[in-house]
Amino acid sequence: MQIGILGAGRMGGQLGRLWARCGHEIRFAYARSLDTLTALARETGGATGTVAEVVAQSDVLLLAVHWSRVPDVLAQAGDLAGKVVLNCCVPLDETDTTLVLGPTTSGAEELARLRPAAHWVGCFNTSPSECLASVFACKGQEDPPQLLVYGADAGALEIAQTLIRDIGFAPCPAGGLRSARFVEPFAMITAELAYEQPGGPALTYRFEKLRP
Repeated sequence: MQIGILGAGRMGGQLGRLWARCGHEIRFAYARSLDTLTALARETGGATGTVAEVVAQSDVLLLAVHWSRVPDVLAQAGDLAGKVVLNCCVPLDETDTTLVLGPTTSGAEELARLRPAAHWVGCFNTSPSECLASVFACKGQEDPPQLLVYGADAGALEIAQTLIRDIGFAPCPAGGLRSARFVEPFAMITAELAYEQPGGPALTYRFEKLRP
């Protein structure tokens, strides 16, 4: 699969590295430094380009930028018509401490409103990037950690779930994009547990439905 990653921070860079190890072709765009993109491309055997070029050349996109950069990325990306876009952005303020949308809407719904011709899926925003390498290393073991995934398009969800399994998670379907109203606040508590509480940031989770 040809995957375009818009954003070269911790999440975008780490997912790009791991998907490359699964045999996917990775293209990177949008970073503060061209050197960062070049280094990631070299490390993954991938390529770099402008946002527009990477959008045009990719089967699926990962949007992995700070919420404040979303308008700029979308302006460069165009209408995204027909594109499957995995969104791991949480709509945070500049201090990364407060959600700027909700509870009657969400970042995921706002993205779908701004680019309605794209097929949006929310995922990878509830587990810190620091856990990804360990989850990948344990791929194939019983009872893998789960990852919430939500969206309206069945085909896009299938693609997202395949890429989630490639990392080593078990997809945990959580409904349509409206579920982001609840998932995005949940992402805030996972960040609290990962970064502010003891034990380190490599946090995962697993939900179980108990049988009587």
